[in-house]
Amino acid sequence: TAAALYAQDTRTLVHEDGGLGPYKAVIVSDASLSTHTIFKPQDLSAFNKDNPLPVLVWGNGACRNTPYEHVNFLNEIASHGFIVIAIGPMPENFDSLIENGGSDSELLTYAIDWIIAQNENPQSQYYNKIDAWNIAAGGMSCGGLQTLDVAKDPRLSTVMICNSGLFKVSNASSAVPGMPMPTKDRLAEIHTPIIYILGGESDIAYENGMDDFSQINHVPIFAANLNVGHGGTYAQPHGGAFSTVATAWLEWQLKGNAKAGQLFKGSPCGLLSIDGWRVDKKNIP
Repeated sequence: TAAALYAQDTRTLVHEDGGLGPYKAVIVSDASLSTHTIFKPQDLSAFNKDNPLPVLVWGNGACRNTPYEHVNFLNEIASHGFIVIAIGPMPENFDSLIENGGSDSELLTYAIDWIIAQNENPQSQYYNKIDAWNIAAGGMSCGGLQTLDVAKDPRLSTVMICNSGLFKVSNASSAVPGMPMPTKDRLAEIHTPIIYILGGESDIAYENGMDDFSQINHVPIFAANLNVGHGGTYAQPHGGAFSTVATAWLEWQLKGNAKAGQLFKGSPCGLLSIDGWRVDKKNIP
């Protein structure tokens, strides 16, 4: 079981100077979780029961079993004081995409199981350093579908859907084989605040994501659109504009950071002062 093994970094890589946040990040492969890649602050000594690390578990585009396309974005989030656990083994090199098959939604759940067990294991480097009460699930494109597939997990505090949304009956046939295909009635299972970060009308997932938005009325929901298409800004230095919005959302939802929340609260909200963004929201003052 995950609990029996304690975390040991087997490979480490500092990427993009560790990110722009106050906690320089490192990407690691872990002997007790070889199925995933971990992004975390290099120095964990700043974190303890009084200042624990919130968690993001992440699913990749195309349900790929590698976070290759999202390393800049996820590394940047980690540098702001989060531990990010992405589906897929740590890439051997970050210069070329190596396909190593698909993945399934259960790997998000397994990542949550693992980090909670590490937090409770006195032998683990993460012992008493993890905020097990503040866990987010997120993902891009097919990874967003994986996220929606596990959104009912009671341990989640928020959900982040990037360039994604559930297929409608009318366009379900255009889905790539192997994608999880939750039906729209599953949106009722969402029990946390949720953000959709989309690439505008040129994003192939725009219609699905905004249809989800129209149907979710029971929780706080925010939809942020930047007209960059389905590929988002993940590959830009430090993850580009998407990482700014994603990090602020996680700061607000998982750390109670009121300043970060100003990006989403108010009318107009702060994000509208940043060029190019379009905003829709419900149940957020």
